[in-house]
Amino acid sequence: MAIFSVYLVNKAGGLIYQYDNYVPRAEAEKTFSYPLDLVLKIHDEKVIVSFGQRDGIRVGHAVLSINGVDVMGKNTADGKDVIEYLKDSSNYPVSIRFGRARLSSNEKLMLASMFHSDKVYSPGRSTAVRH
Repeated sequence: MAIFSVYLVNKAGGLIYQYDNYVPRAEAEKTFSYPLDLVLKIHDEKVIVSFGQRDGIRVGHAVLSINGVDVMGKNTADGKDVIEYLKDSSNYPVSIRFGRARLSSNEKLMLASMFHSDKVYSPGRSTAVRH
């Protein structure tokens, strides 16, 4: 069993420490011709694959770069909207790199707060006999 992240949460629900054991997984890079046979959508400010799996590209993978230009959120590093860029047939053939996106700081805080509420409410739901 692998440990992916460690979160230390205090009794008040604040995140004290967080460590990601982030090892970049195998990313898939492929050159596509027009039209793109994957369905992409924006989810949590990231462009992800919502339909169509092939050649190591899975549903839920995020677009990491287009033609070697990194993608940050829903825009490329040079400010182009990813969805609009991929709709334009004059931009093809295009090389797209897919992979799992890292959690943002806000997503890490939300995850830590979920651990806190689970710890607070779980004793009340327990069927164990208390002494």
